[in-house]
Amino acid sequence: MENLVLRNLFGGAYEGRRVLVTGHTGFKGSWLCLWLEAMGAQVSGLALAPDTELAHWNLLGLSDVRDTRVDIRDGNALRQALDAIQPEVIFHLAAQPLVRRSYGDPVTTFDTNVTGLVNLLEAVRSTTSVRALVNATTDKVYLDQPTTSGYREDHPLGGHDPYSTSKACAELVTDCYRKSFFSVSGPRMATARAGNVIGGGDWSEDRLVPDLVRAASTGTALSIRNPGAVRPWQHVLEPLSGYLRLGEALLTGADVEGAWNFGPSLDANLPVQELVTKMKDHWPEFLVEHDATPQPHEAGVLRLDCSKAAQTLGWRPVWNADDTLQRTSHWYRAYYEHGLICSRSDLRDYVAAAQVSGQGWAA
Repeated sequence: MENLVLRNLFGGAYEGRRVLVTGHTGFKGSWLCLWLEAMGAQVSGLALAPDTELAHWNLLGLSDVRDTRVDIRDGNALRQALDAIQPEVIFHLAAQPLVRRSYGDPVTTFDTNVTGLVNLLEAVRSTTSVRALVNATTDKVYLDQPTTSGYREDHPLGGHDPYSTSKACAELVTDCYRKSFFSVSGPRMATARAGNVIGGGDWSEDRLVPDLVRAASTGTALSIRNPGAVRPWQHVLEPLSGYLRLGEALLTGADVEGAWNFGPSLDANLPVQELVTKMKDHWPEFLVEHDATPQPHEAGVLRLDCSKAAQTLGWRPVWNADDTLQRTSHWYRAYYEHGLICSRSDLRDYVAAAQVSGQGWAA
């Protein structure tokens, strides 16, 4: 019965379909592959090897996923991979995703996030099997002009640091290719802008929750920067449900090309310090201290207006802030204290909660 429910999600749009996830060895990419496999898709992944010793992708053991290691900066290798896979749907998640790393290595950041995307879209031009492409960017693509209501999709694009600027460029590149090369034939395309995702299995460097987890697991204190910065924290499954809903809509011919926000419920727009305090309720071993060292620029407040996704796609967040933080803490505690991987049970429980809340994609 559980398998039948999963396969029927999103109208059964993914069962038996050839789906490519770029960046599948990363945090979000590995969770997306888990979900797609559970829905019966023929999943292929294209990425570099994980860049951390512990990696969610390795722990999942998704042996049915076709695992191809390609650097998206290598256009020839990328074209050969797409020719071999012949995907029908592409979720593009491969990126250099870290703000602070982008300050240290802006060339690689732009090369990966902009040129890598161009390479992918050029490969798509010669791969006639592709019907839909969802490019995952970030909430950081917006010009830094905080509003009380949150950024809407028509807010001007901008960027201060190399990472956010490269992702704003990626939005423009996607729109350019959609209008220039795919307006009459070829795949239908959209971009997805999500906030700060958390959840089990993320060990990326220089991210708040993974840094907290590493500190707690070793009994050391973590120095936190920008404790007053407000971010739209959400469980990783939230934006992924948005990506999947968007991909389904593209496949069915709905008028959904363009940009979409997928953010958390209002109660999950939290300052860094408040998130840390709430995490300590679930894992008291967290020890933190304030880092007064001057930091590179990051936006002080980030909020998304997701009314477009709610009204047009019928998409809304499922888990509130407390649910998200409890699930995240439990995942890591189960791993460090008992060696358990709770990803599949988290997915199952998330889908069950979506059904209770009346999400259309979970019907």
